Amino acid sequence: MINIINFEHSQLTIHHWQIAQSESWCVLGRNGSGKQYLDKFLTGELTDANAELCQLPQAEKVALVSFESQQRIYEHELKMDATDYLDANDVGTKAKDFIPQDKLTDPLIKEFGLSHRLESGYRQLSTGEGRKLLILQAIFNGVELLICDNPFDSLDDVSCTALSKALAHLSTDKSKNNVTVILMLSNLQDIPAWCNNIAIIERNQLDVIGKLENDETKRQLDILLKPIEDNSDWPIGFNQYSDYQHPFLVKLNKGKVHYNGVNVFDDLDLSIKPLQHTLITGRNGSGKSTLMQLITGDCTQCYSNDLHILGFKRGTGESIWELKKQMGIVSSELHRQYRVNGDLLTVVLSGFYDSIGLYQKPERHHIELARQWLNKVDLLAYQNTPFQQLSYGEQRLALIARALVKSPLLLILDEPTQGLDELNRHRILNFIEHLAEQKYSTMILVTHRKDEHLPLFKQHIKL
Repeated sequence: MINIINFEHSQLTIHHWQIAQSESWCVLGRNGSGKQYLDKFLTGELTDANAELCQLPQAEKVALVSFESQQRIYEHELKMDATDYLDANDVGTKAKDFIPQDKLTDPLIKEFGLSHRLESGYRQLSTGEGRKLLILQAIFNGVELLICDNPFDSLDDVSCTALSKALAHLSTDKSKNNVTVILMLSNLQDIPAWCNNIAIIERNQLDVIGKLENDETKRQLDILLKPIEDNSDWPIGFNQYSDYQHPFLVKLNKGKVHYNGVNVFDDLDLSIKPLQHTLITGRNGSGKSTLMQLITGDCTQCYSNDLHILGFKRGTGESIWELKKQMGIVSSELHRQYRVNGDLLTVVLSGFYDSIGLYQKPERHHIELARQWLNKVDLLAYQNTPFQQLSYGEQRLALIARALVKSPLLLILDEPTQGLDELNRHRILNFIEHLAEQKYSTMILVTHRKDEHLPLFKQHIKL
């Protein structure tokens, strides 16, 4: 089905790669290794290349599900939003409209946990729900090549198991399917047992290394994804708690959020004291991100709740910007919204002003601190590179630096390691541990990964 010999492009090199029909493969690589160019190659978007042999399926028979493809759909839905012209909120394209009508009762929809979301608009879905929907769409449309870029990121355990089972079925049931599955992965532990063929990509070159059970394959993967010790200096932060006079940073009494008559959560009590680092977990769709948006003010129902944030009761005349100047935020929603043109340094500097984009001249010491954080996430060399030209993982690292740059009182980390490779995920967890030691910020971490349940989190809220 796929046969590549001596493919050469300025952004990608493949010496020899052969994939049989209905075969499954894992391609592992770090952030910035070139996976995004491999995605473009497989979908027919990479031109101006030379190859001795290049045999790929027709473009209409290929489906790519990635953070970038989800972002394109999200942006299209925003452009089509007609709320301003209607008497009611325009939810946009509903989830059920992504699925062929004759498949709306397929049991796989229930297995993916999407049966109750079919009437929801795409913009209302979580990142994980949106990804599962696009994979279902590809499966039901009968694609020949399905490429999934970090498909298990931001999914809970049950959803991961269901998705893995469905993808395994595609690749193993030869009597019913002719689908080749390629998983683009950044983390070794995400390799499913049924996906045995392994390739790696590093410095924009793809190399086939063999079967997963081979000792030599395991050795090469350990070398590729082994965390590197970081001995660089930490940016100098500053302590704002000396001026903070309130007993709580967050206080929610019997909190409730509902949309279209459906409760996201109800009767929820939450209190977070200064330096009481808090872990939030729960199934996809349980309301974790909605709770974070309630705290940040991005959910307007914050005004109808008994909610105190940073010493202010919401709805008593306080300015949202007065609150956000004390917050640092990393979330998929912020990542979705950060669509303005600008270089990487500008993105990090915007964290000082809580803006998407930079609209005032930054102070010199702010520029220096932003560069220190870019150096800490190993992106200083890209400070003048347009944000949109970076890979998803590199963008996420930049947004983490943006949140940390002002040493906020309240640091909200809604699945911050989503899209990051093994090296950078350990880097961010190290950041979190360091910040706890410095006592500059109180952290709220939303995560599905059990290996991110660090001992520093003394409070655990399960939704």
